Amino acid sequence: MVAMEYTIQELEKKANALRLDVIEATTAAGSGHPGGSLSSADLLAALYFKVMRHDPEDPEREDRDRFILSKGHAAPILYSALAESGYFPKEELATLRKMGSRLQGHPVKGKVPGIEMSTGSLGQGLSMACGMALAGKLDKKDHKIYCLLGDGELQSGQNWEAAMLARHYHLNNLIAFVDRNRLQITGCTEDAMSLDPLPEKWRAFGWNVIIINGHSMIQIVEACAKAKEAETNPTVIIMNTVKGKGVSFMENNCDFHGKACKAGEKDQAVTELCRI
Repeated sequence: MVAMEYTIQELEKKANALRLDVIEATTAAGSGHPGGSLSSADLLAALYFKVMRHDPEDPEREDRDRFILSKGHAAPILYSALAESGYFPKEELATLRKMGSRLQGHPVKGKVPGIEMSTGSLGQGLSMACGMALAGKLDKKDHKIYCLLGDGELQSGQNWEAAMLARHYHLNNLIAFVDRNRLQITGCTEDAMSLDPLPEKWRAFGWNVIIINGHSMIQIVEACAKAKEAETNPTVIIMNTVKGKGVSFMENNCDFHGKACKAGEKDQAVTELCRI
């Protein structure tokens, strides 16, 4: 299993390394979704290098924790976390979205080790996570299921059906995260379809709710530890984040939801990230 002794400072450095990977890979591809990848980099670093039980040498190990990237368009950050963890060579990140590459624009189970579910059609990941969590409870397993949702994705009704099911079956082995950067491809989430008051919605569905700064590594790690201790109900961790975090011209800019940097922009992005 992956070593779990990383310090908060080391995890912060890992998160920045993931961000650099995302910029390099999406720029080389000339396409992709960097904005929402950068906003969730801190979480992915925490999960893959501190929180989750997983084994790059044995990706199908039965007692592993499972991670589902429901917002599948943020595949670059997942690929980066997997490569940095040792699931495949880091050099392969340069093939993102290239013809013949297994690193497709959205994750595909069976192509890349460590991918638990093919995602991309928004609103489906939490349902699959519920199924995995329920199966784990029925089989009396102690692994956890982690699922990352985009906030715009919560405008899909299937998520709330899954939320009801998770509470009904007391899936305390399920931990969901909401990347609450408040932007989607068309602009502000609240203009497209308001989600607020979001914490109250989850509480009404019977979930434990934790609200954190999604760029504070200590808050992420502490929230995950608290969620693991839930005795009955599932937990959602709502992470207040910044889309494009770490790159000044990408931050809070919905243009970079699904657009890669140009060559000159990439140089600036790398320079800024290397200063962190």
